[in-house]
Amino acid sequence: MEYKYEKLTDKIYVCASSDHRFGTDAFLLADFSQYRAKDKACDLGTGCGIIPLIMQKKMPPQVTYAVDIQEGAIEQLRLGLEKSETSGIVPICADLKELWEGAPLGQLDLVTCNPPYKVNNAGFQSVITAQKIARHEILCTIDDVCAAAHKLLKFGGRLCVCNRPERLSDVIFAMKNHDIEPKRLRFVSKNADEAPWLFLIEGKKGSKPFMKVEPQLYIRSENGFTEELQRIYDTGKEQP
Repeated sequence: MEYKYEKLTDKIYVCASSDHRFGTDAFLLADFSQYRAKDKACDLGTGCGIIPLIMQKKMPPQVTYAVDIQEGAIEQLRLGLEKSETSGIVPICADLKELWEGAPLGQLDLVTCNPPYKVNNAGFQSVITAQKIARHEILCTIDDVCAAAHKLLKFGGRLCVCNRPERLSDVIFAMKNHDIEPKRLRFVSKNADEAPWLFLIEGKKGSKPFMKVEPQLYIRSENGFTEELQRIYDTGKEQP
């Protein structure tokens, strides 16, 4: 396996490969999660650990459990951590449907997940097993993700996920099915002329129904990346 180290800051590196890599959606989800320094967090299906590592850029959670069922993904995360100056990331190789021995049940403030976007046997499937797992609901479904989040979150804890717009009803149904009430929703478009290609949603465990739809996020403007996307991609320093 050929690895490539992607630099997030002078002190934080992500170990990427053809099996476990990352895209814009990871940055968008990490920012949307509004993680806090006092949080105890978990990233389900962490892959190369991109979301926990992004969170290290500024005021990271006190602990982030980075969970993936694939040993290769967790090995990449460990390699990234060895090259980085970080604190509080705990790599865990486990099936989110079963979690792991000693899992902090009912204790977490935040769970994030960039899940497989396609249902199994839908759309083009890569011949690479790791990519199939990342893109299609082969080893877990969005319902499995919400079930795991319900077990991990304390009352009022938050689950933040992203997905394709065509899966919105599936995600909302799965959240509600596990007592996680959708509270914030934001659509993402490449530009003002195109339909959304992604949505970001936050649900709270045990909350009452009321969902806020936030202003749409645009990736590009006439002059390149929008100011908001540039802020999200930034090294993590406070904006003036």
